[in-house]
Amino acid sequence: MKSWVTRCLEMLDNILGILPQEINEVDWKESLSPKKDSLCRHLSAFANHPGGGFIVFGIQDGTGKPVGISAAEVPLITDRMANLAREGVEPSVTVDHAVVTYQAATLLLMFIPESLAKPVHLRGQTIEQAYIRAGGTTRQASRHELGSLMLNSKVLRWEELHASGVLTPAEIITRLDHESVARLLGRPAPTSSEGIMQWLEEERMIQACPAGGHYITNLGAVAAARNLAQHDDIARKAVRIIRYSGRNKTATDKEHVVGLGYAVGFEEIISRIELLLPESEVIRRGLRVAEKTYPADALREIIANALIHQDFTIRGTGPRVEIYADRIEITNPGRLLPSKRLERLIGTQPESRNESLASKFRLYHICEERGSGLQKAVKHVELFGLPPVQFQETENAFIVTLYAPRSFREMSPQERVEAAYQHATLCYLDNRALTNTSFRERLRLSERQRSQVSKVINEAVAAGRIKPKAPESAAKKFAEYLPWWAV
Repeated sequence: MKSWVTRCLEMLDNILGILPQEINEVDWKESLSPKKDSLCRHLSAFANHPGGGFIVFGIQDGTGKPVGISAAEVPLITDRMANLAREGVEPSVTVDHAVVTYQAATLLLMFIPESLAKPVHLRGQTIEQAYIRAGGTTRQASRHELGSLMLNSKVLRWEELHASGVLTPAEIITRLDHESVARLLGRPAPTSSEGIMQWLEEERMIQACPAGGHYITNLGAVAAARNLAQHDDIARKAVRIIRYSGRNKTATDKEHVVGLGYAVGFEEIISRIELLLPESEVIRRGLRVAEKTYPADALREIIANALIHQDFTIRGTGPRVEIYADRIEITNPGRLLPSKRLERLIGTQPESRNESLASKFRLYHICEERGSGLQKAVKHVELFGLPPVQFQETENAFIVTLYAPRSFREMSPQERVEAAYQHATLCYLDNRALTNTSFRERLRLSERQRSQVSKVINEAVAAGRIKPKAPESAAKKFAEYLPWWAV
């Protein structure tokens, strides 16, 4: 039996005596009220109450006599209360339930834990529409009480929110792949149930419930879930990998959804993508060998960035990897952070809206969290002689595109200018400067094409993408260039 159930039953023993009385921690009802607002006020009050509280269904109003509820009522009540806890108040709260026999009557116990983020108020209303428990009743909080709630509140990151209801250790071990997490950390996994729970709590993948049991946090689910579909709010965050037959979405060739948590499933994500990538034949030491069209290291860095930096608050969509005949598009939900600029992504200081997830990915050796991910990706793209990486921001998503090999002649003027800018950025970050020679090597052009490269450099200068390192110098043959933002 869950510890909170024992606590609730002990309270019922104390309050259902000769003179039944409700207390701040317990409210009883004979059946489910049709009044949505009333139920939401109770949810708000108990979520704002220290230690949370209980709603007990199956006790007669007024008399306090246990009369019970039918088996058919249980799913109706639990579904209704769970929906109201998610949609009727904000921030959303988690509820747990249990069916017990008490004095020969079947009761449904609902536990509403205290919310760390307070005040919990009616959704769509101002925080003044927050409720508390006082004198065994539910009432609207005063301004002074609102201030107290806010002082005792914690602004939660998305990773700290609950991805599950209260679970037993066995249920958590079934849902989270703790063995793979330990392997990523290079440490032995705990063997006892108690040891696993303690370690997962230290890793912030689960959170203890004051009344007993544990919640799986969003961090735990999104990093280590054996099946993301078991967590309703993030089920759509599974990575979709789609290969199309041509250059548009008209005909889908293959599609796969990786339902594992991102950390424990990262290698599978990469493997699934590599299996769908086109290959080309190249000559290596006189032998024809098959080589992937796109650099694996660039894909790893870009996909890791997409997983870490996505906006998890955008519901109904998740990361996508779309493979076309001429390109790969990696899309993650959410726009850039306000402090980030589209043209200044390569080599900038790391910043994420999901700091805990980014930190964990660094510990798992999936990323370095040094701002070098895109820099590495662009460098590998240059080594493969591919067109420049394209960064694009839409209304609610960020897209990174890698293009299949194209010759200098096949590149558009805009692509050539962007290639010059990205090359100048890489050079600057390597403590050197773009030159005609270095840019020719990046474009895989010969000495005879020096004049064509000079023309692109001049166009990039005119477009404000790069600038001469020594503008006062009249010598152009050995001129050096920096990205426009360099000092």
